[in-house]
This record gives sequence, structure tokens and C-alpha cells, in this order.
Amino acid sequence: MAKRVIVAGLLGGFVVIVWTIVVNGIFGFKSSIDMKPIPDERGVYETLKSTITEPGRYILNPAVDSSGFYPANEPVFSVLYGGMGHEAAGMMALIQLPLAFVAPMIAAWMLSMTSTRTRSSRQRKVIFVTCIGLLLGASGMLDNFGIGGYPLESTLLLVGHDIVLWALVGLVLAWRIR
Repeated sequence: MAKRVIVAGLLGGFVVIVWTIVVNGIFGFKSSIDMKPIPDERGVYETLKSTITEPGRYILNPAVDSSGFYPANEPVFSVLYGGMGHEAAGMMALIQLPLAFVAPMIAAWMLSMTSTRTRSSRQRKVIFVTCIGLLLGASGMLDNFGIGGYPLESTLLLVGHDIVLWALVGLVLAWRIR
């Protein structure tokens, strides 16, 4: 069974990589959410560069009103600075590549540990793994919704992205885990 789990996890990682290349790399799904153009981008960039020098997540609130509260219907902005530039992309890819295999490997192991009833049906195995994706998507992405985070529509699209990805991983794991 250990060999099946490892092979299934590796195949699941391959699905994650192909999905990422196709959906995000070719079709630009995540960049359409995370990299929207900003009017006067150069000016905003120069202001942020001279103002924000330490990595972190920053929230920009409107000024409080005379009663000491933030005014309703005024925007709140968030700025995320990871502390690195484009030169780090290659190193990040080297780190993210093996990580693409970790979660499917854990999911394959979890699936192998489920009941015989669950493992006896391809549909149940796919649902089990898809539920892992739902849990990861819901807990990871829904936490980023709200003030200073993603708008609701973007959050739901990102959760849906994760659920579909995990359903595909589930199909591969269901095929390999008996």
C-alpha cells in the first residue's frame, strides 16, 4: 500500500503542477485576481517604495471622523510587501515545486487510511479528496475575505479554483488507491 500511496501522491502533485501551468500560467486566472492594473502605477509604486521599507501587510484606513469612528462607505486598502523582488522568482519556484507534491501525498495517505467502504467506491474516494480541497479552500481563502482582503467574488473564485483542483487530484488518487 505504501508504494500506491507514494505513486498516487506523485501523480497528484503532477496534476497540481499541470493545473497551475494551464489555469494560472496560460489562462492567467490568479493574476487576473491578484495583479489588477492601478492607474498611475509608477507614482503609487514610488510612494510605496519610499514609504514601506519593512516586509509585512499594511492596512490603510480612512481618517476617523469627529466622533472617533471610521466613516462608513470609505475604502480600506491593504498593501502586502514580501521583502523581495523579481530576482527571487527562480528560488521561489524551486521551493514551490516540491511543495506541490506534499499536499497530494498527504491526501493520498489520508485516503489510504479511510474505511474500506470509502475506498471501495471511486466516487467516495473523489468526494473524500474534494472535501480536503473544500476544507483547504474554505479555511485558507475565506480567511482572506473582508476588510483589507479580497472582495467576495474573488474569494469565491479562489475557493472554487481549489475545489476543482482537488477534485482532479481526487480522480487521480481514486484511480491509484484501492
